Amino acid sequence: MKSSILFVLSIVLLVGCNNQKEAVSNVFPDGTPIPDWFFQTRKVTLDELGEQYVLTNYGVKNDSAIIQTEAIQAVIDEASENGGGVIVVPEGTFMSGALFFKPNTHLHITDNGMLKGSDIIDDYPMMASRMEGQNLDYFPALVNAYGVDGFTISGKGIIDGNGLNFWKAFWQRRKENPQCTNLEVSRPRLVFIWNSNDVQLQDVSLHNAGFWSSHYYKCNNVKILDVHIYSPHAPVKAPSTDAIDIDACTNVLVKGCYMSVNDDAIALKGGKGPWADTDPNNGANMNILIEDCEFGFCHSALTCGSESIHNKNVLMRNCYVNEAKRLFWLKMRPDTPQKYEYITIENIKGNAQNMIYIKPWRQFFDLKGREDVPQSFSENITFRNIELNCEVFFNVAITENDKLSKFTFENLKIETKKDAFNTDLIEDVTLNNIVINGKKLY
Repeated sequence: MKSSILFVLSIVLLVGCNNQKEAVSNVFPDGTPIPDWFFQTRKVTLDELGEQYVLTNYGVKNDSAIIQTEAIQAVIDEASENGGGVIVVPEGTFMSGALFFKPNTHLHITDNGMLKGSDIIDDYPMMASRMEGQNLDYFPALVNAYGVDGFTISGKGIIDGNGLNFWKAFWQRRKENPQCTNLEVSRPRLVFIWNSNDVQLQDVSLHNAGFWSSHYYKCNNVKILDVHIYSPHAPVKAPSTDAIDIDACTNVLVKGCYMSVNDDAIALKGGKGPWADTDPNNGANMNILIEDCEFGFCHSALTCGSESIHNKNVLMRNCYVNEAKRLFWLKMRPDTPQKYEYITIENIKGNAQNMIYIKPWRQFFDLKGREDVPQSFSENITFRNIELNCEVFFNVAITENDKLSKFTFENLKIETKKDAFNTDLIEDVTLNNIVINGKKLY
């Protein structure tokens, strides 16, 4: 569960942050009003989800040693055939392979209940899917919802990916071939929701994912409320266990969550490749609000990812960061046309190795015969009301194919070992009240 010490510390720090919350306006970075939908954060109750299908009432055993995929799927299917309802994981541990929820079905994990993933990849049969910015056949997740509008995952129990053997297999393969791709080692995600609207995850813990922890693709109106997402970075690193991957989605609220994983905490995806912006399978992420969250160890708290073509109106605010390698990362992929615009990071406290990190992402570079190199643009990016201890404040290196413009840095109080701040890399910079290592620079 969420570290009580860090949680209390984050609240104390945020409350004392010069009344920053009072300065928060309810508009997106481009100035358009944030819809009321984002402020409606009522939790769904078990009673309103329809008939309750408690696993143990349908012959599923509380037994962590046996894999019961078929029995659990049969309960989901029965609920669907009867018009819908909620699949209830009671107290105990229930192991399964890939499960597929259907229209009008939901998942509820009770206190002291655990849905645990099999660590045998054959329990996740390959099928049409989406991974790393491309549509392809791949292994499904432990919990899958394809075209399930109104789908909810609730309860204060745990969905555990049981990922240790998958992690070991990955690192063994990486040892054999340092250039191996993530997809070469067969691993399942923990939650995958595709083409589903009005989705809500609340209160559950998503732990020990084999691959990405939760992935939302082509969804509209997604709320992720008070979810605890964790995969370790020691003693065995859990590779590529992104907490939340948002992939061509519109209207996403991430609120009150704790995220600590051995990769990016929140990654915005949407497609990759030299013609990614013309592929109908790809798309932009629009209207993303991240607030009141706590970030533990991660490669970056917020990343515009290596498989991302267009992100607009992204607002991250009132968050505490501890042990992140980066607060904000723009991965500039030189074989992909990218546009990152109207992104604001404000009211942040804590520590990170880097505050802002912008570098070319050349891994698996492939122009696929395109003669010209695609151009990428990052504009209208704002950092406001931030107090951060970091190793490097401004870690930016771009190519002639990347354009940075209209950046705003306002009310920053930074303690850092490397204070270089080369604003020449950005066209049209606004600087106001920048204090670095106790010295006011602007």
